[in-house]
Amino acid sequence: MLIRRTEREKRRGSLADSLGNQSVGGLDRRTFLRRSGLAAGGVALVGALPLAGMRKADAAGTMPTGAGVTVRKNICTHCSVGCTVIGEVQNGVWVGQEPGWDSPINRGSHCAKGASVRELVHGDRRLKYPMKLVDGQWTRVSWDSAINEIGDKLMEIRSKSGPDSVYWLGSAKFSNEGAYLNRKFAAFWGTNNSDHQARICHSTTVAGVANTWGYGAMTNSYNDIRNSKTLVFLGGNPAEAHPVSLQHLLEGKELNRANFVVIDPRMTRTAAHATEYVRLRPGTDIPVIWGMLWHIFQNGWEDKEFINQRVYGMDDIRKEVAKWTPEEVERVSGVPGAQLKRVAEMFAKQRPATMIWAMGQTQHTVGTANVRASCVLLLATGNVGGFGSGANIFRGHCNVQGATDLGLDIVTLPLYYGLAEGAWRHWARVWEVDYSWFEGRFDTFTGPDGKPVKMMNTPGIPSTRWFDAAMLPKDQVSQKDNVKAMMVFGHGGNTITRMPKAAEGIEKLDLLVVADPHPTTWAALSERKNGTYLLPVCTQFETSGSRTASNRSIQWGEQIVKPIFESKNDYEVMYLLAKKLGFADLMFKNIKVENNQPEPEDILREINRGGWSTGYCGQSPERLKMHMANQKDFDLVSLRAKDGPAKGDYYGLPWPCWGTPEFKHPGTHTLYNTNLAVKDGGGTFRARFGVERVVKTKVMENGQEVEKEQKFNLLAEGSYSKDSEIQDGYPEFTLAVLKKLGWDKDLTEAEMAVIQKVNPANPDAVSWSLDLSGGIQRVAINHGCIPYGNGKARANAYGLPDAIPVHREPIYSPRPDLVAKYPTLPNARQFRVPNIGFDVQKAAVEKGIAKQFPIVMTSGRLVEYEGGGEETRSNKWLAELQQDMFVEINPADAAERGIRDGGWVWVTGPENNSRARMKALVTERVGKGVAWCPFHFAGWFQGVDQRGNYPKGADPIVLGESANTVTTYGFDPVTGMQEPKATLCQIRAA
Repeated sequence: MLIRRTEREKRRGSLADSLGNQSVGGLDRRTFLRRSGLAAGGVALVGALPLAGMRKADAAGTMPTGAGVTVRKNICTHCSVGCTVIGEVQNGVWVGQEPGWDSPINRGSHCAKGASVRELVHGDRRLKYPMKLVDGQWTRVSWDSAINEIGDKLMEIRSKSGPDSVYWLGSAKFSNEGAYLNRKFAAFWGTNNSDHQARICHSTTVAGVANTWGYGAMTNSYNDIRNSKTLVFLGGNPAEAHPVSLQHLLEGKELNRANFVVIDPRMTRTAAHATEYVRLRPGTDIPVIWGMLWHIFQNGWEDKEFINQRVYGMDDIRKEVAKWTPEEVERVSGVPGAQLKRVAEMFAKQRPATMIWAMGQTQHTVGTANVRASCVLLLATGNVGGFGSGANIFRGHCNVQGATDLGLDIVTLPLYYGLAEGAWRHWARVWEVDYSWFEGRFDTFTGPDGKPVKMMNTPGIPSTRWFDAAMLPKDQVSQKDNVKAMMVFGHGGNTITRMPKAAEGIEKLDLLVVADPHPTTWAALSERKNGTYLLPVCTQFETSGSRTASNRSIQWGEQIVKPIFESKNDYEVMYLLAKKLGFADLMFKNIKVENNQPEPEDILREINRGGWSTGYCGQSPERLKMHMANQKDFDLVSLRAKDGPAKGDYYGLPWPCWGTPEFKHPGTHTLYNTNLAVKDGGGTFRARFGVERVVKTKVMENGQEVEKEQKFNLLAEGSYSKDSEIQDGYPEFTLAVLKKLGWDKDLTEAEMAVIQKVNPANPDAVSWSLDLSGGIQRVAINHGCIPYGNGKARANAYGLPDAIPVHREPIYSPRPDLVAKYPTLPNARQFRVPNIGFDVQKAAVEKGIAKQFPIVMTSGRLVEYEGGGEETRSNKWLAELQQDMFVEINPADAAERGIRDGGWVWVTGPENNSRARMKALVTERVGKGVAWCPFHFAGWFQGVDQRGNYPKGADPIVLGESANTVTTYGFDPVTGMQEPKATLCQIRAA
């Protein structure tokens, strides 16, 4: 079933051609390990190397030691596991690399990508100096010229088209401090058009999970999965996407004899370890989840006490689940009822159980509903809020969690404060800038109803729709003018669906600025001749700062070496731009800047001063550095320090870490865990949805229709944290709540003075998340209560388009017979642009698209590459391992089309006359009627090699077609998430 990728030895010639005069001799396994710094401990990557590539082993040599060698710690810049990288530096050169042996996360192991990160700093495929496109030719410019010209053009565009016409696309590759600065920059510029990679990976997770129980993040940790008795993977393949996490998953499986259930359209490398593999049709996650719940409810396997105490709206779920009989589930998803019953019983009875997902579940037009359904399954079985249970959401980039937390999101300011006036006033206080000044930076737009709309309080345009906002008629974009400029920091251009449209959008821009260590697809995709600038920004190994792993642990990375060539770090580039645009003094007034270099420690301290809502307030740079220096003290499973200076802390002070740094909260390993005291990392579900819900219904009385109100309690009943002085549900804490309890007397004079300064007119209204003193949090916790209240999770998430998750067929469904019963939502204007998914789906059915394009194409990750692939495909160690873009196709489908394994094929899509040329991998990993592609490739476009479009010497070693050339229209209404996991295509021999 798991077929080794073929023809690797034969393909070595193509790699040598790509490398030009670079030597690829000696790329045997031992040399790979030695040169990449992984002389030992390389178990995680051994399976990635082809047997055909084995040669006689040379001596490994030794790591440099002794005088002049400095050892520094940083964090791997690839997936979200958070592996420690140890750099050995001599005379300012990174000469050796080791994995972090003391790290409780990677314990001396690396995957192939992690083992070769040193090459990112040594690699000669980096962009070496600023460049601009002049009459179609890349031309070297100085930093001063680039900043001045970019700044002048930005001001010209702002004057003519308004601040919203400039889009600030940030990065999950930023440190926390860089992400925060980028969002702060957009606020000072005057726009909410600020986004990053989370839009296309886990925006639906954040929306779905936060709207269920409070925070949109992983509830537990990779390490804690060692405690699980049942693991259900639905839409994730950690064996390739998060390889080092597998040491925790598989040890837990073996030690606990745990059930290891993989639900996926493809027999993945993770599924190879499964005790039960369930194959479903792409896009039918909700039917499968509701099918499990059908059996759970039918047999009384649900956790009734947990539901009664901690969940609102489960009866509404029961009504929807009743429709999903085993017969209907099998008809829609293809999963047999008997198999699903077996899995459901495991999940409900063999506890603790955990749900694990990634982009297979999120990247759909129903992504938010998918996530909500998974959360409901956890709630129904009581599998959240304890060790070994919960929603273990594996995120894709090294700081995609932190970048999202710090506000690189079109719907919020840093740390999920939102965009309402109160949120702006909070951050204005933190930044010590008048609120009225920010008001003056934003446009006011006249809405369709003729009323003014304050853009300051209006969500921005999702990154998935930027090119629509650049090309649609002006009256279809709800802001002053179309998008005219893209400022792109660390974001690949090939990661967004409908690339033919993206190419058109790029050509439409007046200005395109790409700030990245590599030129990326943005620089190569279009036929632009002028108006593009490339700014060489260094990697995170060449600067310092913190990053948040998927489990919410925050780690501090030291600068291993200074930026190479003429590259600068993100902080300096943003400072220089702010200086040019005239607001650097305001933006950096509380941040130390020396030689144009903002100090990341000071940036983190400012985050601490404002980050009360999410508990980013207790992780000072000093505490984080102390954790990194004492990794050996932290327990492998609990992540808690048994002794040493961090004794009692959870590793990385995972948020929420309440109060000021001096309060010494240990961080929160497991969210919503009532078995622990709040001061020890315990918690409840957030009371963020109020204390009660009032539902008005119309009933007949004495022959007349009468409106009646029904009230539902939204606070927990008889459930509370260990040591809580309030032994029931309670609302969010404010000064008024403290006064009612008589606890306000515990506040110090200094704390009370700050509270009164926050809201002089009504200090009683100051809440736990707005109190800049931290006093309200401190007092609540000292009484055993959590500052955000003790509420119920919402199975019924009223306010969302589908309050109860319902199945909706993909926009391009392979089953047009099901569309009438399970249609997508009606057209609507969302995030400033129209979503016409209903019209597209209707037209697809009417035109018989499923007959012309009968194969469902889905996509995913390879162990060798990451994200858009520009940096990993520019790494010769990784480029050796996978040199061709390919599509997996079932033998039956291949036989019908005369396609042979390893042969060239054309994959075509139903939109934009799209087509992509790639190699076929004929395998039973995918079922009949399904194809799978990796999404890391770019550099070819519809069969045309674009190598000549890159600056000379900065082109990736390996090029290939992007899967997103043929992906199609479709957006989640809650987040704007795209749908690359259920695209229809046709495949023919080339």
